[in-house]
Amino acid sequence: MKTRKLGKNGPEISVIGFGTWAIGGGGWASAWGEQDDSLSIESVRVALDAGVTFFDTAAVYGLGHSEEVLGRALKGDRDKVVVATKCGLVWDEAGNVSRSGAYDSILREAEASLRRLGTDYIDLYQMHWPDAEVPAEETMRAMDKLVQDGKIRYVGVSNYNVELLTKSLSVRHVDSLQPPYSILRPAVEKEILPFCLDNGIGVVAYSPLTSGLLSGNYTYDTTFSEGDWRSRNAAHTGEGLRKNVDRAEKLKKIAARFDITLPQLAVAYDLAHPAITSAIVGVRKPSHITGVLPAVDVTLDEATLAEIREIAVSE
Repeated sequence: MKTRKLGKNGPEISVIGFGTWAIGGGGWASAWGEQDDSLSIESVRVALDAGVTFFDTAAVYGLGHSEEVLGRALKGDRDKVVVATKCGLVWDEAGNVSRSGAYDSILREAEASLRRLGTDYIDLYQMHWPDAEVPAEETMRAMDKLVQDGKIRYVGVSNYNVELLTKSLSVRHVDSLQPPYSILRPAVEKEILPFCLDNGIGVVAYSPLTSGLLSGNYTYDTTFSEGDWRSRNAAHTGEGLRKNVDRAEKLKKIAARFDITLPQLAVAYDLAHPAITSAIVGVRKPSHITGVLPAVDVTLDEATLAEIREIAVSE
């Protein structure tokens, strides 16, 4: 497994990260359905054996369950991996989720995550979504306090734009950004990724398969249950789905030239950008991680990258 340094100050992490949204099971991850914890733990162990060292979770995944399962799965190997989790999304007794970037809330959330993960430190702590009601500087001051107290080692943010990154940098260095990034969702290439390169911010991209659109499994007739957010998403329904299925079919032909699968091409595309440290792949079962590992050894030349980009915007 290849590794890259997370920004200018961060640790070395595997270029493929293990995403744990789905292993949280019901609750906030209800779109994925219930999950077998034993299968989740098996998936983590398979990833470890394959050299994956970067595991990304969040407090809100399964309303705490994902962190608990990951903590159990990594028992005995904690010092061999980089564990990333997230704060800033809290829930009430009814399971209603809201954003919270307030100083005291961040400190409380970190303590709860430490307990659920069964560890005394978090390698990378990330603000999950910006809270419009709280200045980014206040959130960063809480993160810095956690670093000073030895509770976390590195600070990251997720779903931030350049303006919020700039405000955060006025308080302390931001070690990483986690944005959505894929062939079909390349918006961050324009401004955000260059900004991160210029400022020594590592980037761990999530959803390289665009929530399944680049799995190669969707057809014009693919539908989603009413409780699945994709049933209300323009890219996964109606004309948007038809266009993306057509794009996926064209991309499959490029993948075939490299003797790889479409998901492997999708991950290789993310890793080809110089700003990207790691691509996070969502995992529900062992094959989800083993199936993309060959992407690590794929090199896409500039002509192929240009061809992929042209397909991504084709009608």
